[in-house]
Amino acid sequence: MVSTATAQRRALFVLALTLVVGATRFATQAWAAGALAVGKCGAYGQAYDYPAEATARAAALKQCKGDCTAVAMKRGCAALAVDMTNPCGAHGYAVKPKISSSLNAATKKCYEFGGKECVIRAWACDAKG
Repeated sequence: MVSTATAQRRALFVLALTLVVGATRFATQAWAAGALAVGKCGAYGQAYDYPAEATARAAALKQCKGDCTAVAMKRGCAALAVDMTNPCGAHGYAVKPKISSSLNAATKKCYEFGGKECVIRAWACDAKG
């Protein structure tokens, strides 16, 4: 037989655990915006798990040196590939739901734009990627 005090403690513990799990899920969903900034000669900046797309873009652009363009990733991954023989030449970037897809697509685009030895220069995923 379980005492009333023990039953109340168990119920309180279950309630607290439920609240923690619920808060964790909310925090993960709320911080699910990211961006990859791409510039000339392999320049890049990355930001992930920001509360909003605009702040993620601003953070990525701040890290990137030179004239850069930012692409957003929301619940996904972004990757940048550059030509290792000429970093100021061909490059490719992609945003996909999974890291493997974004790495493959960025490398493929680098080769499509004339790259000879394309390698991944940067990648990032947000909370859900």
